[in-house]
Formats: sequence, structure tokens, C-alpha cells
Amino acid sequence: MQAKGEVRMINFAAIYHEAKSQYAYAYDQETVHLRIRTAKDDVEQIYVIYGDPFLWGPKETPDHTGNHYEWKYNGQPEPLIKEYSTELYDYYFIAIKPPFRRVKYAFIVEKGDQKYLFGCREIIDLNQEPDRLTDLFNFYNFPFINPIDVFTTPDWAKETVWYQIFPERFHNGNPDNDPEGVLPWGSQEKVTNDQFYGGDLEGVIQKLDYIKALGCNGIYFTPIFQSPSTHKYDTEDYFTIDPQFGDLDTLKRLVKEAHKRGIRVMLDAVFNHSGYNHPFFQDVITHGEKSKYKDYYHIHRFPVLEDIENIPMENGQPKLNFDTFAFTYHMPKWNTENNQVKEYLLKVATYWIEECDIDAWRLDVSNEVDHVFWRDFRKACDDTKKDFFIVGENWDDSNPWLAGDQFHSVMNYEFLFPVVRFFAERKENATQFMHRINRILTQYPKHVTETLFNLLDSHDTPRFLTLANEDVSRLKLATVFQFTYPGSPSVYYGDEIGLSGQHDPDNRRCMIWDEDKQDKDLFKHYQTLIKLRKQHPSFRSVDIHWVEVNDETNHIIYQKKSDDETITVIINNHNQPLTLQQGLIVGQTYRNLFTNEVVTFDGSLTIEENGFRIFLHR
Repeated sequence: MQAKGEVRMINFAAIYHEAKSQYAYAYDQETVHLRIRTAKDDVEQIYVIYGDPFLWGPKETPDHTGNHYEWKYNGQPEPLIKEYSTELYDYYFIAIKPPFRRVKYAFIVEKGDQKYLFGCREIIDLNQEPDRLTDLFNFYNFPFINPIDVFTTPDWAKETVWYQIFPERFHNGNPDNDPEGVLPWGSQEKVTNDQFYGGDLEGVIQKLDYIKALGCNGIYFTPIFQSPSTHKYDTEDYFTIDPQFGDLDTLKRLVKEAHKRGIRVMLDAVFNHSGYNHPFFQDVITHGEKSKYKDYYHIHRFPVLEDIENIPMENGQPKLNFDTFAFTYHMPKWNTENNQVKEYLLKVATYWIEECDIDAWRLDVSNEVDHVFWRDFRKACDDTKKDFFIVGENWDDSNPWLAGDQFHSVMNYEFLFPVVRFFAERKENATQFMHRINRILTQYPKHVTETLFNLLDSHDTPRFLTLANEDVSRLKLATVFQFTYPGSPSVYYGDEIGLSGQHDPDNRRCMIWDEDKQDKDLFKHYQTLIKLRKQHPSFRSVDIHWVEVNDETNHIIYQKKSDDETITVIINNHNQPLTLQQGLIVGQTYRNLFTNEVVTFDGSLTIEENGFRIFLHR
């Protein structure tokens, strides 16, 4: 049992730092960011001692060994700030600028009269061995900031608000290319993946002014290449626009018209697998081991398929003779280690950039494709278009893909999960939500966080509004957080006018174009948030400063800061009005950015149920 007044020993098992990772990275060509994790509320202060590894000079007094030289580190050790906390950990942060772009560093951890050097090889008790403070063999090393290794993204990506379109269900602009058996638009509320409604690229062209009016300046299309399905993730021909969507000229015109309106275009690259009907795979089925394409896929044995209608089961799973996406026989997995496959798919990647001037690729099932392929893919895209942008579909920690040599961003499902649980389902309290968000904010380098693709829902998840029991006010609160969070927000088509839907395929309902059935107030809410985000750099800044988190009333207050301004965001995630008596400065004047009303806080402020405020400090 701990005696009264006794200070516990530091929990060294919880302290973590890793060199050349999200804990130590080059933020730009002259700045290194350092993070270190400790047990929650365990230490009192952390310092970093650092300097150039080759900067040595004479000692004022030689030591007992006759050594006349000592390491000249960067003045006094500098304190780190406690940046974020979760249920279990605290995260400390500092930005340093090594004068010669290289640095050796270690941490000094203090608690009471305890003082330890936390190095890469040992933990040194400095009260017992003070002479080991500058033992460089125990220091972490950041060898050199090579500019080519610094993670960068196109500048435009940081300013982009994406609008995701599932083309078959967005708008039918050209009935002449409708597939056989097309259904009247919106005639079925519960849609399936085998129903066609005639949505096409011409329909998107006709609605570009709508997207621009909303404020979105980027469009992400799910696949548009030739395929028998509605979703097009089973590609037959990567070099042909599906005829039900249009043709090459239609896409060229779409991109050109989008660019005229300041809207970027991102297509979906399905390079993990092809469709069953792809000519290469059909050749393997027909010719078996004699097929010249047999090594293009992961074939275990021949024949590839004996009876497509009666695939045998083993332990409850389909027994296939080849690797697939999931266990879906009609999506055979590419062998991207094969040089011919790589050459073919990289040609696809560059073809659409060269032919149609697209701005970005979203990469389907990107975490199942080898890293060597993605590095070559990145180089091919960079060589073709200077400011090209690449987003991977990864559903969890994606640091291995975000080191600067593969992707610029990933679909940030890590963001979606806590936002859904707190705002839509209300299964977590405010403190739990803050902890989840803090974990995400420390999961990636800051400049990676700046362009993560932040979504509330997609073609692969239930609609947010459905998860929120059709409560529009909950969706509004979630969007306030989404648009004041660092990264690139994404709006899934129809969310802005109240479109609902359960999981795939019900989340792919036809867009509602009858204005009498659209939620115009919700549209205006989105429109205002997008406009404010573009106008105020504080909305886009990377750090969140939590002011108050209250589990009893389930409200959160946080600040966002930029060089020129500060905003305070208040979100009342509760079905009761909130009387706020702290979190703002008494006598301070604020401007409500949604209403332009100027408010002076007198010590009490009422926020309506499920309400919010975004205050600009004046």
C-alpha cells in the first residue's frame, strides 16, 4: 500500500517512443516533431535534450580521464507539452528545429524527486548517474532531414471538401444509354444491387452547379469502368467507361466542366481484383495451365472453376481454387507481384490521367495490395501529373502506407466510428468520445492528419441519418464536428438533403431531386459549414484544444486556433437544453459564425437541445 505523501515509481512499462515513426518525423524540411507516450497522469514533466551528433567542443575542465571534449547539445533541455490524453495514456509533444537537419535526442522524465533519462537503449537514473546525461550511445537518432523523404500532399487537397457519388443512383441525364430493364427513378425505396435506375455521367454534368452551390470542390466517384454490376467493383475492362454511364468523351467533358467550376475529380481504382468476366481471367478458365495469364492471378490448382453454380463449401466457407476479394468468386485477386500485371495496371492508372486530366485516384481494398506495387503506382502518377492525389481505402491504422512514398491519404474510418457512436447512436459519453478522438489525433503525423479523408458514411456503411434514428439534429451536430476537424471532409451524396439507408445495398438509394422532398434546412446547414470552413483557417487547423467535456450533460467545448484567429465550438449532444456557466470568458465578446450575432458572455449561456455554437473570438 502506498504511504500518505509517498510518490509512486514512474510506470516505465507504459512509456513509449519510436524513432522515425509517427512519434518522430520530419514535419517539413527544417522541423522534427517528437512525441512520447506515458501512463495517464503518471509523470509531472518531460523534457527533451537534443543536439547535433557531431557538434563537440572543449570542456572548461577536463574530467578525470583527461578528456578535453564534450558534446555541445542545444542549450537547456526543453519541456514538452502534454498534448492529448486517452483512458490509459498521456501524449507529450514538441517541435524542434535542428540547425543542421540532423539530431540526437533523449527524454528526461521527472516525477517528484525522480529524474530519469529515457533513451533508446536504457533508462538511466540521473540522480545516481548524472554523468550519463549525454551518453550519445543511448540517444535516439534522426540522421538527416532529406527533403525528398518529407511527407507532402498537393496544396489543393487540404482545401477540398469531397462529394462522394455512386453514379448509378445519382442522376439519369441520358435515358438513351439506360441498361435493359431500368426502373423508374426512385420507384423502390429498398434498393438492391441488381436494380438499375439509369444514373450516368451526363447526369452528374447536369448537376455540377448543384454540387458547386453546396460548396464541395471535389467529387469522388465509385467505379465507372465497364462491369455487369451496379457498383462496378467487378471490372471487365479498365480502359472503357461503362456504356450505361457514357463514354470517353463524356468523362472528358465532365472533368473539363468540373474544372471550370473549381471542382477536382477522383476516380476509383480497383487494383486488388478484377471482375470474373475480365478477358484475362476468362482465358485462365478456358485454357487452365496453358493460359498465358495463369500467373496474373493467385491460382491454387486447376481447373479454376469446375461448377460455378455449385461451389463446394468447407468449414462454412466457399472452397475456391483461387484467391479472391473476401470469398467472392466473381472478384479474383490480381497477382500484383507479377511484372506483366503491374505494367498493365500502371498503364490503367496513367491512361486516365493523360486522357481525361483526372486529379486523384481512390484505391479500393488498398491494404491487401503489396507495398512495392503502391510505390511504383505513386511514382507513375507523380510522373504523369505533378499535383496528383492518392487516397487508399484502409479501415484501420494506415501508417505503413503514409510514409510519403505511397498514399497521400486514406478514408478515415477511424474517425467515423467514434463520431457515429457519440453523435448518432449515443452509446458513448463525452469523455469516451474525447479519448477516442485524442487517440486518432496521435495516431498519425500532423501533416498526414491534415488531408485524411473524413467521412460520416459511404457506400460501404449505413447512412448516418439512419443510425441516428432519422434525427436530423444529430446529423447536424456530427457535421459541425466533422467540418471543424482537421482533414478533408466528405459528404456522401444525398446526406445533405436527408437521404436515409441501411447497410449496403440500401445505402445506395436514388438521389432525391424532387425539391419538395428534400430537407432544405439541412442543405443550408451543410452549405454554411462548408463556406465557413473555406473562410476560416481555424476550422482546418490540426490541433484540438479541449475546454470542457461533461458526461452528465453530454456536451463538449473545444477550441481551434490558427495564426490569425481562434474559434470556440460548443456542442450540446443531449435532448435537453444546456445552461452554460463556464467554458467561455466572462466579459469576452464573440461572434456566432452561423448567425453573425455578436454575443458578450455574462456568465450564463443557454444552448438549445441538440444545439451548437461556433464562436469566433473578437
